[in-house]
Amino acid sequence: MVSSMWKMLRANVVIELVFLCTLLCSATASVSYDRKAIKINGQRRILLSGSIHYPRSTPEMWPGLIEKAKNGGLDVIQTYVFWNGHEPSPGQYHFEGRYDLVQFIKAVQEAGLYVHLRIGPYICAEWNFGGFPVWLKYIPGIEFRTDNGPFKEKMQGFTEKIVNMMKSERLFEYQGGPIILSQIENEFGPVEWEIGAPGKVYVEWAAKMAVDLQTEVPWIMCKQEDAPDPVINTCNGFYCEDFTPNKNYKPKMWTENWTGWYAQFGGAVPYRPVEDIAFSVLRFIQNGGSFVNYYMYHGGTNFGTTSGRFIATSYDYDAPIDEYGMPREPKYTHLKYLHDAIKMCEWDLVSADPTVTTLGSNQEAHVFSSSSGGCAAFLSNYDTNWWVNITFEGLQYDLPPWSISILRDCKKEVFNSAKVIPKSFHAKMTPVSSFSWQSYVDETPSADEDSSFWAIGLYEQLNVTRDTSDYLWYMTDVNIDANEGFLKKGGYLLLTVMSAGHALHVFVNGLQAGIIYGSLGNPKLTFQDNVRLRPGINKISLLSVAVGLANVGMHFEMWNQGVLGPVTLQGLAEGTRDLTWQKWSYKIGMKGENLGLNTVTGSSSVEWVEGSLMAQKQPLIWYKTTFNAPEGDDPLALDMNSMGKGQVWINGQSIGRHWPAYKATGDCGQCNYAGYFNETKCLSNCGQASQRWYHIPSSWLQPSDNFLVVFEEWGGDPTGISLVKRTV
Repeated sequence: MVSSMWKMLRANVVIELVFLCTLLCSATASVSYDRKAIKINGQRRILLSGSIHYPRSTPEMWPGLIEKAKNGGLDVIQTYVFWNGHEPSPGQYHFEGRYDLVQFIKAVQEAGLYVHLRIGPYICAEWNFGGFPVWLKYIPGIEFRTDNGPFKEKMQGFTEKIVNMMKSERLFEYQGGPIILSQIENEFGPVEWEIGAPGKVYVEWAAKMAVDLQTEVPWIMCKQEDAPDPVINTCNGFYCEDFTPNKNYKPKMWTENWTGWYAQFGGAVPYRPVEDIAFSVLRFIQNGGSFVNYYMYHGGTNFGTTSGRFIATSYDYDAPIDEYGMPREPKYTHLKYLHDAIKMCEWDLVSADPTVTTLGSNQEAHVFSSSSGGCAAFLSNYDTNWWVNITFEGLQYDLPPWSISILRDCKKEVFNSAKVIPKSFHAKMTPVSSFSWQSYVDETPSADEDSSFWAIGLYEQLNVTRDTSDYLWYMTDVNIDANEGFLKKGGYLLLTVMSAGHALHVFVNGLQAGIIYGSLGNPKLTFQDNVRLRPGINKISLLSVAVGLANVGMHFEMWNQGVLGPVTLQGLAEGTRDLTWQKWSYKIGMKGENLGLNTVTGSSSVEWVEGSLMAQKQPLIWYKTTFNAPEGDDPLALDMNSMGKGQVWINGQSIGRHWPAYKATGDCGQCNYAGYFNETKCLSNCGQASQRWYHIPSSWLQPSDNFLVVFEEWGGDPTGISLVKRTV
């Protein structure tokens, strides 16, 4: 009896001890930091991270992308949170499909990686409106990113929404989840400098608001020198070796090491050699850095109309994993070797400060000697032209220009940033099939028949469309007296239209009079040309076309687009006639857009033509076709090189804007990686389309009868479009 009681008591004690241990172990599952590194469960770590943005790929792609990141040697996946995708209307939330944030984070967790969640909610990211929903702009009294009550209320509400969602799914590290870091705001420092005192108040508020949410993980602010404690300020850029945290007890972190640069319509395509990326990482770590994130590790695609102003549909970014989800060689493998070498020396790097020794005029050694007897050395050659042979600890080492070698145990060279093992394979685009098209000519509306509403004067475009369409028609009538002398001379008048951008079609009496367009650096437009008018009523129709919304800049929410005037006619007997403040009619979107011609059901609402009757090389044309998916699992794209400008849909889903007719300008001379880098140093595609190929996610296809629709604004040749596969 006593024996039985003793056994029962002992069993209860064991159960209680196990329970207590579970509680204690859970309590110590924490993330903190000191001056050397982020600490996970008390252990300092060198953390290697890569940006993958969930809406820029598909859920079907996520596991493969994350697995490639893991195999490439990453510890962390970093992503922004995309407010305008998650709350398209006030209080109406969307967390499905490409916007299923929880599924994405759980996919990272299943792969055994950590997450850095950049909530923002301002993100820049070359994303439409910097991630802000358009409705935010129209809240009375609002002013973005400053000490403004309406803005702070909405910003806090969305931030709390995301944090509470993560908590409810148990996704923070203290809950057993993968999230080890969060970010509030984004690259606000330069804006704060311009705003002044209200910006400083806003920073203090944002930091306190975030910390008070009790995520139990560190918060960071990138490019924010005055980040309030305990928030960590971090560096973004091509190089960050000279960056210093604002307090000596904060770790040195690099949240964006730019692996390339974004492509813009009309610009050459930037790329960054992997030798320079690897050099920058090692130089950062040898100077005390312990967290490096590649922006981007996989760039992806700006599907639909999600890209910022004049940003290309492709967001490939010359990343280690390309837009289609394939490793970009030799960049991917060279960085994998770099990560392997860093991990060999991780304990030494986080345990000791380096001893720096000069080895020559442009050479030095950084030696990390831990208390346990371990040793790691970085041998650096900063010369941009010459190989050097140096002696270190009695051994000889050859260093290429602009390179750093890692020595394990301070003896064996395990990696050099410039010694790239070339890969014998490269990705290429291989044609699979062409298409048989049908066409439908969209209509040029007139003021008296097709308008949605009218007003005196010209309205700003976004104020009318609320970004529901890229297209807004401005229409007015011009009455010409039959006795006007200019009519006897051919009937030409000088029409001037001034617009805030981004592209403009001018129609007079249903005939196109011209097309003009802007650029990222200069979006504003002025159309000026002689147009032919007739006696009586003349109909002027202006189609203003947006190419994304501004995503960065001082108070970009106040920037305008569309036809704002003045609009004038010169050459009349009365002199210059100002049309700006007369009656204007407005129509949002194209007729085909409003009929849903991009969908199977909508396409049956109009009569399409084919064969010899098919319209080609005319403006404002819809094209449709069907095709079967090719065999195999190679990534697919459309070759749109024969087209002008417009949009593309597959089975009702928007691939994005196409604009291959906008040829790339820039200096595409030979790129030398050695020396400090910037986004205009290494360029490709000069004189060619800024973007020729447009990614089709495989999950959007069905085995047969795939429905492809192209809206062409300018007048391209659809017979030149082909389906291609990306092969190695």
